[in-house]
Amino acid sequence: MKKFILAFAAIITAICCQASALTQQADTAYAHQDYAAAVQLYHKAIASDGISPEVYYNLGNAYYRLGKPGRAVLYYSRALQLDPSMQDARDNLAFVNTRILDKPEDDSTFLGNLHSGILAKMSPDAWAWTAFILFAAVLGCTAIYIFSSNVPMRKFGFFGGFVITALFIYSLTAAAQTAAAPFDRSKAVIVVPTANLSTAPGASSGKDAKIIPLHEGTVVEITDSTTVPGDPSPLWYDVKINNSTRAWARATDLERI
Repeated sequence: MKKFILAFAAIITAICCQASALTQQADTAYAHQDYAAAVQLYHKAIASDGISPEVYYNLGNAYYRLGKPGRAVLYYSRALQLDPSMQDARDNLAFVNTRILDKPEDDSTFLGNLHSGILAKMSPDAWAWTAFILFAAVLGCTAIYIFSSNVPMRKFGFFGGFVITALFIYSLTAAAQTAAAPFDRSKAVIVVPTANLSTAPGASSGKDAKIIPLHEGTVVEITDSTTVPGDPSPLWYDVKINNSTRAWARATDLERI
């Protein structure tokens, strides 16, 4: 049994070392400005060791250096899904977005933007720990209110408990939302130089179909899909550019975040 455990540990160590070696090789290739090799090695590291925000961030950098802003946006966004508090990825994504030709109108609400900004302050684990600490504080306030004979302290326990309970519920919600973000596949990025979206699915959808060109790096939201038999690209996505504009895009022109 002991030999089996030692052998299993040796295999795990070897796998980890190999994955670490792939990442190091990718970092070296990037440092030597061999960005194409770096991209291949980072993808191999992901296949060998699994996903991580750091490798996604490095992939975004390598793709940007290769002149592929769509892929850069894709992997910066994936890094932020795993760790919303990764400021370097957020800064680089903002920088690349300044070079994207299409800038759909931002019709999100003030409260929505505020909530998104607060979520970006911490990772899912940090939000979960915050919720745990606040829950302990709620129990403390409850104990003060029940067992204290001092009137000011009881008032503190009562009103403080309400405030901390609200913060606890918000932190718990934030932890759940940031933890679920990597599984949200509704957003996608244009990864071809120009994607010709249409008001009807299919390459030859009729003269009445309006063509909407979108350029590489633009982020859209997938709301539905359909197949068009006989079409060169049979799978089409119904995408939302903003709350007032929707169109159909070839699945081959997009990649889900």
